[in-house]
Amino acid sequence: MIKYLFLGAAAAFTLAPAAMAERGGDGDVKIIYWQAPSILNPYLSGGTKDIESSSIVIEPLGRYTETGALVPYLAQEIPTVANGGVSADLTAITWKLKEGLLWSDGSPVTSADVKFTADYCMHPEGGCAQLAKFEGVTSIDTPDALTITVNFSSPKPNPYGPFMGGQTPIIQKAQFENCMGAKAPGCTEANFNPIGTGPFVVTDFRPNDVIQMAANPNYRDPAKPAFATLTFKGGGDATGAGRSVLETGEFDYAWNLQLAPDVIANMEKAGKGVAIAGFGPLVERLEMNMTDPSSDLDADIRATRKAPHPFLSDINVRKSLSMAIDRPLLVEVGYGKAGRVSCDLVPAPDLYAANNDYCMKQDIAGANALLDSAGWTKGGDGIRAKDGVRLSILYQTSTNAVRQDFQALIKQWWGEIGVETELRNLNASVFFGGDPGSPDTFQKFYADVEMYANTFDGTDPQAYLAAYRCGNEPKPESQWQGENINRFCDPAYDAMLDELAQTGDLAKRGEIAIKLNNMLTKDSYTIVPLVHRGRVSAHAKSLGGVILNTWDSELWNVADWHRIK
Repeated sequence: MIKYLFLGAAAAFTLAPAAMAERGGDGDVKIIYWQAPSILNPYLSGGTKDIESSSIVIEPLGRYTETGALVPYLAQEIPTVANGGVSADLTAITWKLKEGLLWSDGSPVTSADVKFTADYCMHPEGGCAQLAKFEGVTSIDTPDALTITVNFSSPKPNPYGPFMGGQTPIIQKAQFENCMGAKAPGCTEANFNPIGTGPFVVTDFRPNDVIQMAANPNYRDPAKPAFATLTFKGGGDATGAGRSVLETGEFDYAWNLQLAPDVIANMEKAGKGVAIAGFGPLVERLEMNMTDPSSDLDADIRATRKAPHPFLSDINVRKSLSMAIDRPLLVEVGYGKAGRVSCDLVPAPDLYAANNDYCMKQDIAGANALLDSAGWTKGGDGIRAKDGVRLSILYQTSTNAVRQDFQALIKQWWGEIGVETELRNLNASVFFGGDPGSPDTFQKFYADVEMYANTFDGTDPQAYLAAYRCGNEPKPESQWQGENINRFCDPAYDAMLDELAQTGDLAKRGEIAIKLNNMLTKDSYTIVPLVHRGRVSAHAKSLGGVILNTWDSELWNVADWHRIK
């Protein structure tokens, strides 16, 4: 039986007990992600598979625990106003590195590496997938080798964007200093084999296939990790990944088992492993392309709103597409108890959740009536058109059994309102990869509608919502990095983001965040939420120390994993 948890932010942080006698004494541990990593640099890819695989090797100053609490990793403590680490006027945060930290190559970790990491991401000629985390940063001071002060342009009530959580780890200046700006994607050795502070180091990386790692000889805890080697296998599908842990025991940990609940339950009967699940802020949704994706247009036109989408620029069309969807059926088919209908992009934590219910019920008749009133009339083939423009959608997502079931159902419902739909599914390693040369990434969005899920580190959604700021779209000059995937742009939204950044009162922050959520969803239907997903993974019964974390990398505490004997 799957164990379901709700991961809030109140419980105390606890680490798994140290069950290993010495570093490397437990042999090999095998992890499988059916979305294969394509790069080990989260600054050049927003894909979860790349962020989480790299989190084994490179680490931030602090992390979020399974409850959303903040804990230090490379830092001595979490800076706060109370301990003097955050300035009284909230315009600066000062971090102190732990003493004696070493990179895996044996060189010391210093404040210069932290400052460099920010400079790397914020480089004006580069494209950083995590740029929103550094919003408002004006400068970084390093008065000594262990001290880093991040200065903000205005009071920052939530100063934990940079260097907090798996999305913004510290990278080594010596390794990456010749990889700034436009040079970044071409630094293959650094991007594939980062020197890190984490419990493991890369010994061999085959993109979109397998990563071999070994225990970091310079890891700060001499008793960890318990495993001498780590095999990170990528690719295949969720079914194969689940079976490899729950049925055959070939692997120790399988991530993101996006499978029907009865399928997982049947796998568990083999007795090799257990499935675990937790609810964080993860939402499966549709992104509506606000630009024209036509291949007849130049790349820079397709990347920005210089050419509005020929029919999705009409809110009536976007709203009708949402109204036609039976979300309770999607939950039943795809997730069971590990899913909930969501009308919101940010469904958790409670402080920031709008709890909208406008999308709970399917309304085919209402969707048809709305399109009729907007002048989209059905032709002889049943497909609607207006001024020579047909409602013909290319709807893409990654290859996955649940997502293909969703595609088939949504295509059927859209057909009932006169919308023609072509389905396209892409290899997840390519779709969620950061290859600027590929036309098939979710960042380029060369389709009308695409479906995926992502989430954010920690419990404050400010940086997540800031992704949709005007100008933050992936484009050629940013090497196709950027978080504003659907090219949404509203000056009123940006102004409200600025207000959120300057608001300290938690209740008021919640109110503003809910307004921002609504501007993206029920007010504009630019984002069409479908399912609030519980994250379901599995581990072997012989693997101890696993603590599922939906607020940070799932592999956040891999240093504590050990073999139960």
